[in-house]
Formats: sequence, structure tokens, C-alpha cells
Amino acid sequence: MLASAGPAPRRWRARALALALAATLPVGAAIAATAVSSVDVAAVAAIAAPATATTTATADSDDIGARLAAPPAIIDLVDSGDFIGAEAAIARALEDASLNADQRTALEFQRERMRRILLDFRLDEAGAKARLRRDIPDLTDAEFARWDAEGLIEARVIDGQRRWFSRGPSNLFRLSEEARKRRATPLVFYDSPLEVAHPQHARVREAALASGESAVAPQRVRVTQSLTVKPDAVPAGETVRAWLPFPRAIAGQQEHIALQSTVPAAHRLAPESAMQRTVYMEAPAVAGEPTAFSVTYELTVHAQYHRIDPERVVPAEITPELAPFVAERAPHVVFNDAMRLESARIVGDETNPYRIAQKLFAAVDRIPWAGAREYSTITNIGQHALEQGHADCGQQTLLLITLLRMNGIPARWQSGWIFSDGEYNNMHDWGWMYLAPYGWVPMDVTFGRLPGAAPELQDFYLGGLDAWRIAFNDDWSREFVPAKRHPRSETVDLQRGEAEWDGGNLYFDQWNYDFEWQLLPPVTDDGT
Repeated sequence: MLASAGPAPRRWRARALALALAATLPVGAAIAATAVSSVDVAAVAAIAAPATATTTATADSDDIGARLAAPPAIIDLVDSGDFIGAEAAIARALEDASLNADQRTALEFQRERMRRILLDFRLDEAGAKARLRRDIPDLTDAEFARWDAEGLIEARVIDGQRRWFSRGPSNLFRLSEEARKRRATPLVFYDSPLEVAHPQHARVREAALASGESAVAPQRVRVTQSLTVKPDAVPAGETVRAWLPFPRAIAGQQEHIALQSTVPAAHRLAPESAMQRTVYMEAPAVAGEPTAFSVTYELTVHAQYHRIDPERVVPAEITPELAPFVAERAPHVVFNDAMRLESARIVGDETNPYRIAQKLFAAVDRIPWAGAREYSTITNIGQHALEQGHADCGQQTLLLITLLRMNGIPARWQSGWIFSDGEYNNMHDWGWMYLAPYGWVPMDVTFGRLPGAAPELQDFYLGGLDAWRIAFNDDWSREFVPAKRHPRSETVDLQRGEAEWDGGNLYFDQWNYDFEWQLLPPVTDDGT
């Protein structure tokens, strides 16, 4: 099991230390360090030590998350729950007339990040208990206190008040068998049918072995995705701008992509080179009415299966093309001491890249899945997954990518939408890793090892993928085409879409989204 979160850090009076440190910091960080009279121990340590993730890990200038990074001291204040102190530091920093537009946007985004955190952590104790009593009517205060102390009901302290994550009560049933048994009615999880042994896994493997090909079992799919801005979220007459995800062609994975229609009809489709590809549309807001956008397309999706012989796998030669995929990329892929210790604990003295990958995959797979905070509120997602004790698909994937890269195994991100031949569909994140001599092979650590599968299928998702998924993103935190003017609602992924107007970004609580799909008849030889 990966490390779980420890107790909340102690707070102490340290104005003198903050003042002493301020003399050694850049202007923005110095203001933050002196803005409050009590600071978090961990925050002070981060300010004092130059080798922190936020200050030394490689930041990609094209990474929109990295561009939104404020001075580390302010980020630390937000992360420690000192929102009053953070607001004071931000206000003072913004008084600096020499700041450029990007620096101002980064500071202002920390205000927005605090607002988003408060939306996620909107339950007080009474509210959290009330949520749980919907399913456990006779919940006792002692039970709640014990589960809370064990970290099973996600919470944090903000400005001295303990607040609970809105999904914390429902996540409890993912994390605690005891809690599940206490429910008045049995719980049925909303999970993909492919997260356990399924006939499709055997069909994919058999087709790959019979054909000698890794891309098999093509499936034609028609998709309609929509984004609907709520009435009066934007003043009447103003233009609403929307970006909906759109797949790019990937040889052997998804091909023969055909745009059918958009609403409104006028649109701009981003080029195939866009790592987070979108279709862009505009529409005027009308008083009292929703503003609707949608896109319909068809594509052929292939399943993947690579039969890997561990004895053939050798360390990859890190070419210039592979170099970015073994490197740090702040803020979410950082090789810090905690990651190094965890990697060493898991890997031991193993040297075979595939067996290292197996060990890392198994370790991350053991982290229980639970619904996650909005990614834009998390400073380092890989680290968060390491410490929190539970994680969702994107958090698990970024943690696994970090650990693989630390061990010299190239790894990259992919995400999009998964569906089924029934009613199940959901957003999902997964990845790919590079194994010589096989090349890039897929990995889905959230689906992980398949319970109940035949031995030859248990590790299907370490080298294989089903054909019930569409990739929208071949990287995280990349700029749209055309670019957004305001910071995104989702600064890492792109699955629900994005919207804004001249007055600012439209956050998730201001619009709704939907994904509809239809499995079409078997594909022909030309893939249509």
C-alpha cells in the first residue's frame, strides 16, 4: 500500500522567521511570507528549502498549469488552508506595478482556486453526517468521529474550520467495508463492466494472437457530446464561447474520424496536432434561455493487446523523442524525496523494465478508487495520490507516470471517455509506457489487475486496452486552438468541455454536459 496521509501539520507563531526568510525571497514570495503572523511548518520549510517541487522541478512553458503557478509561499498558504493569509498575500502582491499580465493572472487564479476548494469542501459536520444518514439512518457520532479520524471521510481545515469534501460521504463506502455493511440498502457501484473479467478481454487477446497484430477488434461508434450553459449565466446579448473535446486520429487506436454536425453549425476544428483537440463554437446568450452547444461525429476505435515477454525487454535508449517522457514536468510530475523513497520501496533491486513496471502498476492499483476533488484545486496531483490514501483514475495515472519516469521508463498520458454496450459511460484517464523492443504499449492502472480473470488475462490492462473508449487527450494541460482567454475550469484534463465569455470563465456549476453514444454495425475493410 502506498503511503497514506499523516496527521494535519502543526501551526505555530513564526513571524520573526517569516521576516527573516522574506529578505531572501523574490518580491511576491516575500510579501506572502510576511503577510500573516502564523504560518504552517511545512510551508515555512518549503519557503526555506530551494529544492522544493514548485521551485526546482522542470516547468514546461507550454503547460497551462505551470503558467498559472503563483509564488510558492502563496501556494503553500492556500494548501495549508490559510485562506485569509493567502488573500492578504495576493492583495499585497498585486499592488506591485511591475507585474506582467501572466503574473497577475497566476495570482488571481489562486483566489479562484480558493473559491473552487470551498465549493468542493462545502459540508460542515452536520451536513456530512446528514449525507451519511441517508444511507446509515442510525449512524452514531462515535462512528462518524472514528471514520473521520481514520481519514475515510475526506476533510480539511480552512481558516480554522473543519470542512468536509462534498463527495466524502459517498466515498466512504468505497473505502470502508465496515461502512458498506452499515448501509440500510446494499450498494451497487457504478463501474465499467470491463473492470472485471469480461468476454471482450478474451476476444481481444485471441484476435491479437491469431492475427499477429496489436490493434484488433475495431468498433464503429457515433458520439454526440453537448455542453449547455444555464439560463442567465451570461448577460443577454453577450457571446458565449465553447470548446468541446474532439478526437484526433491515432494509427491503430482510433481512425476514420468523420465530423457529422455541430450546433451551432459554424465551428472551428483544431488541427490533428493539438494534443487536447477541440471543436470551438460561439453563440449569443438569450435572456431566460440556455445556450446549447453540441458536436456529433463517428470514428472507428481499435482494441489493443501486446503479448510481452519480460525476458526480451531491455532498458530503452532515451532518444530526443523519448526524453520528455522520462523527465519531470511540474507541477504534477515531480521527482521529490517522497517519490524516491516510495519508488525504492516498491522496486527494490529489480532491474528489468517490465518487471519494474509490473511492481509499480500493482502498487498504484492497490490505492482504492474514490471520487476526486477538481484537479484545478490540487497543486501536485501525483503527490496528492501518494499521500491521500485514495485516488481517482487521473490521480493514479499521474502517480504511475511519475514513478515509471523516475525509473527510466518513458510514460505518457491519455484520457477521454469510456462507454459500454449497455448504459455505462464515464470520463476516464489512462496512459502508455515505452518498452524496448515493443515500443509504446497501453496501461490502465485504474482498471488494474482483473479480478476473476483467467491467469493469461489478469494483466490485460498492462499492455492492452479495450475498444470501448475514445481518447480526447494525448497530453495534459495543453493549450486549446483557439486558446481560451480566461483560465480553464479544468486545468489538467479535457473531457466535459470548457466555456467562457468576455466577463470571465464559466465554471462547472454554470453549465451541464452530456455524452451520448451508439455502437454501429461492424466495420468494413476500409474502417467505415
